[in-house]
Amino acid sequence: MCVFGAGAIGGMLGVALADGGAEVTAVARGAHLSAMRAHGIRLQIEGAEKVAHVRCTDDPVDLGEQDYVIIALKAHDIPAAVDSMAPLLGPETHVVTASNGLPYWYFQGSALADTTIEAVDPGRRQWQVLGPERAIGCVVFPAAEVTAPGVIRHEHGRRFPIGEPDGTRSRRLEQLQKVMVQGGLEAPIRDDIRDEIWLKLCGNVCFNPVSALTHATLDVIATDPGTRSICRAMMEETRSVGECVGARLRVDIERRLDGAAAIGAHRMSMLQDLERGRSMEIEPLVGVVQELGRITGTPTPTIDLVLALIRQRALAAPSRPH
Repeated sequence: MCVFGAGAIGGMLGVALADGGAEVTAVARGAHLSAMRAHGIRLQIEGAEKVAHVRCTDDPVDLGEQDYVIIALKAHDIPAAVDSMAPLLGPETHVVTASNGLPYWYFQGSALADTTIEAVDPGRRQWQVLGPERAIGCVVFPAAEVTAPGVIRHEHGRRFPIGEPDGTRSRRLEQLQKVMVQGGLEAPIRDDIRDEIWLKLCGNVCFNPVSALTHATLDVIATDPGTRSICRAMMEETRSVGECVGARLRVDIERRLDGAAAIGAHRMSMLQDLERGRSMEIEPLVGVVQELGRITGTPTPTIDLVLALIRQRALAAPSRPH
């Protein structure tokens, strides 16, 4: 199993998959890669530190064809990296999309299957290189943060729902679940993985940009009357767009907001990236809903407003290399 993008979530997955008995490799870069090569992937979780000594590289050509490729990059970094994933892919390779936003295969089999969604897969390059037939869905609910090169601090959650795009229960899915569970993760198999992905998007579309704009933590955003009202409106708009493309939310919006508040003083990933001078996942998490709203003729006024603000915030932010 190759974890492509061994940052906070990818590193957590790498440690768990190694604990679960898989032969794990990791693709990373910079100081983080150097630290993992020297000291392993260090995961601080529940008062202890787990260390996985796995083969790490910045050149996938070194690794060859894999049984599973777990894409754990930030969603906006995937398009530029997709061609470098090609050496990892063989006829029996399965691609697990463990990133935020909508995965490249999301509209397979739908009326939008032939539509290029620029915020997700510009030029449809992921579709062409990775192939929808290889895809396994994975939704990332845990929170983690890279606190130093090679060091990942787990904040909460172990739940990574997985599922086949067509809702079947396949052998490749059960093998993946087995390794994940043996590694200490929760990996429920869902027959409605697209709905689970849209549920996660409903939180990301609002909590992430509002966090970056206000520098507030998740508990504050979800309980302050003003920011909670903004998030509620953005979630309602996202639900409406989702219904136009076949997605159904199994969780009421008020319950989703209350669940976010209960997580506590978590700094959303977009805020973390802003503070570190890194580019933010604006288009895959927020722009995509606006784009789909325009395609389906669904108004998204609050999303439009927040998207305009966070785009300007990104332009004004200093940038630093990874």
